[in-house]
Amino acid sequence: MQTRQLGSLSVSALGLGCMGMSEFYGTGDEAESIATIHRALDLGCTFLDTADMYGPFTNERLVGKAIAGRRDEVVLATKFGNERREDGSWVGINGRPDYVRSACDASLQRLGVDHVDLYYQHRVDTTVPIEETVGAMAELVAAGKVRHLGLSEASPATIRRAHVVHPISALQTEYSLFTRDVEADVLPTVRELGIGFVAYSPLGRGFLTGRIRSTADLAEGDSRTQRFPRFDRAHFDHNLALVAQVESLAAQKGCTPGQVALAWVLAQGDDIVPIPGTKRRAYLEENLAAADIELAPEDLAWLDEHVGAPEGDRYADMGTVNR
Repeated sequence: MQTRQLGSLSVSALGLGCMGMSEFYGTGDEAESIATIHRALDLGCTFLDTADMYGPFTNERLVGKAIAGRRDEVVLATKFGNERREDGSWVGINGRPDYVRSACDASLQRLGVDHVDLYYQHRVDTTVPIEETVGAMAELVAAGKVRHLGLSEASPATIRRAHVVHPISALQTEYSLFTRDVEADVLPTVRELGIGFVAYSPLGRGFLTGRIRSTADLAEGDSRTQRFPRFDRAHFDHNLALVAQVESLAAQKGCTPGQVALAWVLAQGDDIVPIPGTKRRAYLEENLAAADIELAPEDLAWLDEHVGAPEGDRYADMGTVNR
């Protein structure tokens, strides 16, 4: 696995999103999830992404259990800011300095580590000046608890203000063939500032794999049917027709549509690192093989022409996205 740079942080060219191992996309299997993380490390996918709110809290514990004894192989990223209670109920977005410090200490304990390599503010708290939040995050760097800082779903103006307080290594925001709005002003901003870009949901929350042919293919309780309008019946057929275009190119390339989707993200720049999520070794191996797929300029142009904008917002509630 080749590496890419997120600011001064070197990571594997593809990372592993661990969220779905614990929540949101149906039930999890801890043993298979841990085996998937171990397989990722064996294959050189060493950039692991989690957050305190996944579970909540259980995903960090799972990742900590999986990397025990292998910490030196891992570039470990976690996040704070989406505050939840142990029972899963939602508190709100929290960027207060005292919360930043306590959230970090709690994450370190759950992960069983003395530091995290990349610590993100998961969502921007618009009630707290970003300078105060990042100032507290910078204190964590000075204390040795955090090595690099990141933001998630932040606007260009917020990114610029944060970067003045302490260098931001990475911005994590949704980016895929289905979600390209960052190309207008977010990507240019982070590139100007030398900040790397981490693309979450690069497979369109699984839509771009071609394995979801109807909402009936989603397990009971899968959040995609409630939280993500692109899976609504009103939009599903339109979006599935776009996936058919990706499938067409994949057939020509002798690979899967998901691999085409990941290869497309990788081709958008060496400063972009996709973190497809999975909880199964077979899908992990399929995803990582995308790093070896070369999309020619004419392939990229064909996708630009034939895969148009999907119907439906990214989230049912876009209010937490800082724009």
